[in-house]
Order: sequence, then C-alpha cells, then structure tokens
Amino acid sequence: MPIKFYAPHWGNTLPFATFCQNVKDAGYDGVEMALPLEADESREIVATLKDHDLELIGQYWQSFESDLDEHSRNYEKYLRHLIAARPVFINCQTGKDFFTFEQNRHLFDLAARISEETGVKIIHETHRGKSLFAAHIARDYFTRLPDLRICLDISHWCNVHESLLENQIEAVNLAISRADHIHSRVGHPEGPQVNDPRAPEWEDTLNTHLAWWDKIVETHRANGTQLTVTTEFGPANYMPVMPYTQLPIGNQWEINVFMMNLLKQRYA
Repeated sequence: MPIKFYAPHWGNTLPFATFCQNVKDAGYDGVEMALPLEADESREIVATLKDHDLELIGQYWQSFESDLDEHSRNYEKYLRHLIAARPVFINCQTGKDFFTFEQNRHLFDLAARISEETGVKIIHETHRGKSLFAAHIARDYFTRLPDLRICLDISHWCNVHESLLENQIEAVNLAISRADHIHSRVGHPEGPQVNDPRAPEWEDTLNTHLAWWDKIVETHRANGTQLTVTTEFGPANYMPVMPYTQLPIGNQWEINVFMMNLLKQRYA
C-alpha cells in the first residue's frame, strides 16, 4: 500500500486556498492541522481542502490546563469538534509530562471511548511536554497499555535525552512497533529540529532517523497496513533564527518538500 504524505499547516502565512494549491502541486495527499472552534470558519477550511482534493488529518495540541477535570473537558471538546470534520484520523498531543500515569491514562481511555463511539481513529504523539515526552516514560505506557497507537515524532526524544537514543534501543523499537504515523522532522541532541537536513554536517543524524523510519515502513508493508507521514519541520522560532533580525536560517516549505520527495524516492 503506498505511503501517504501530508503537509503541516503549522507555519503557513498564505491564504488558505493558496496554501492548499501549493500543497496539491507539490504532490502531497493532504494536510495535518487543527480546526478553529468557530463553526463557519471550520466548515470553510474543510470545504477548501475538498475543493483541492486534499485529505485532513486532525491535529490536537491544546493541552494546557493543569487541572485534570478541566483538561479532560477541553480535550473531549476539541476531539469531537475535529471528528465532525471526518478526518482520516486524529493525531493528539495527549496529556502532560507532569501528570501521573493514571491521569494520562484517563485521557487515553477517554480518547479510546470517543474513537469507538465515532469510528474515527485517534492516535497519540511522542511530544515534549506531553504524556509520551521521553523514551523510557513511553516504554512504560506501551507496556501497560497494549492498544496504545502513536504518531512517532522521535525528534523530541533526541532532544529530551540529549542523544540519538543509542541507550534506548528497546524503548525505540517498542515505539516503532506502535507507530501508525510519522512526523518526519530530524532532531538532534541539542534540539528538536536540525537547521537544514540537506546540509552535509547532518548526514549521520538524518541517516539515523531514516533507519528508524525504515523499520516502520517495513512493518506496515509486512502487515499490509496504511502508513502516513507528515513532513513537520516547523517555522521560526522552532526553526533556528538569526540573532537580532530573528529571520529563519532555512526555508520551511522547501525543507518539508525536500523531506517528502526524499521519502517518496526511498520508499518507492
């Protein structure tokens, strides 16, 4: 089954219809993004995606509340709002790094119930500041929650552990076995995003990420299951910037298209 590729809406400053046309022309299958809670605005976004024959991966990242009850209410509100748009699936930055296992488990269970009720798949991203923020922590969740499926954005773990995870092989392999979606950003020991993956000084770091992604591709091909990838290099200030001017030192759009084409060629 062919791998599907999605562009991040994160960082876009163009009119949405122009952005969608660029996404389509570049060869993406769709867009990964959150939707505003305002109903008319959300419907217009979904209609514009449809006009350009682009799919939607719903994105949830609004995990701010420290009180679990308030957090849960907002979590469910956003998930149901995204589900109304009938996305391919929803990718969630679920929970908080300072919540206990049981608190985060409450949110995973809530997502599972909503998914079962609505038929929309919900997966959970390995993201700093969230429940799956570190390899050893995620390993514990995977061991105790056998049905937990994820978006693997392993760049965050490189940053958290200040390494390319040489000492976390078992946790990484377990994460790979749970991954249904990839964020193909390249992280490094001192940050979640290299300045430009095309630069020769990042060759070893890029190849390390490619080896991880190769294993995910191999697993999905063996199982005959759909794999999706969002090329999620971010804008300034996630992308390193120049001092004083704060201008980004790379071009987010060009880097993401490069990553898509690199992976398309690699996995053709």
